[in-house]
Amino acid sequence: MKDDIRSGCPINLSLEVFGDKWSLLIIRDMIFGGKRHFRELLRSQEGISSNILADRLKMLVEQGMLTKADDPTHKQKAIYSLTEMTIALVPIMAQLGAWGRRYLPVSEELSIRAELMEDGGPELWDRFMEELRHAHLGTPIEGPPRVRAMLQAAYEEVVARKARDKAIA
Repeated sequence: MKDDIRSGCPINLSLEVFGDKWSLLIIRDMIFGGKRHFRELLRSQEGISSNILADRLKMLVEQGMLTKADDPTHKQKAIYSLTEMTIALVPIMAQLGAWGRRYLPVSEELSIRAELMEDGGPELWDRFMEELRHAHLGTPIEGPPRVRAMLQAAYEEVVARKARDKAIA
């Protein structure tokens, strides 16, 4: 932890770790999008620049939010993994998504995951965190991972329906 923290307030300390928009979007893309490599994260819809991405990834690793390892499938790539402290953000991310859906002008395709997370509540969040622990920490899991697949299928279904509706119009 840095020596230059403003206060010992838990909200302040949390914001010092992931309070800028890019850090939260990187975490979002890793949690909900399954992105693990620099180039995948660089293709975020919000258009993060490579130098900001590199800086935020470095900071998230230093803060213990992510780990970085050599990718066994490609010598020049690194693979980023969530840590337990980041996986524990799933309920917070679900609540942020629910709040955004309620009060902000969201798009249907980009809010469907938030809707499903809100509807599924803590039981779904717990199953999703179990899947993330399996994928990122190697912990055992009961049954096949299904939550991310369900969230992705719902997103793809909305995108396909909107494309069909647009083609008909």
